[in-house]
Amino acid sequence: MTRRIAFIAVVIASTLALGAGVYLGGGRDGQGSEPHPNASTLLAVTLPDVAGKQETLEQWKGKLLIVNFWATWCVPCREEMPEFVRAQREFGAKGLQFVGIAVDDADKVRQFAGDIGLNYPALIGGYGAMELSRTLGNRLMALPFTVVVGRDGAIAHTQLGPLKSDQLRRIINKLI
Repeated sequence: MTRRIAFIAVVIASTLALGAGVYLGGGRDGQGSEPHPNASTLLAVTLPDVAGKQETLEQWKGKLLIVNFWATWCVPCREEMPEFVRAQREFGAKGLQFVGIAVDDADKVRQFAGDIGLNYPALIGGYGAMELSRTLGNRLMALPFTVVVGRDGAIAHTQLGPLKSDQLRRIINKLI
């Protein structure tokens, strides 16, 4: 019963944080006056995948790279990921690469990835990933948080809160 109460508390807290983030931060697509942070910080990151193999994000430089900070306990994160799987399948051959950075442990990520048929890398960032997301514009340090890096290596969009299917496809079609 205690684990269930803790789980419910985490879900409520993440939902409140997400709501505040969407209300206060919203997504950015380069239209506003606040500049996007430099992508070099993100591309320099090396994290383990679910098998423990170290992966650097720089290996996907030159592709349209969509990096999603998420967690298995984050309901909005779980809801948007099937659309990411579809987009990876549809646009991967055209140069799109999704990468998930999980604020979670490898066992939970591995289980969830298997459940949804995840077709892109899931790296394990643990709670340190939240600090990385903060440096990329996630001022509220809430999840999900997504960073889109164009083929030119510049951050083209950041999004606090879930990416809706039509919004995701507009971004991809504009940058692919």
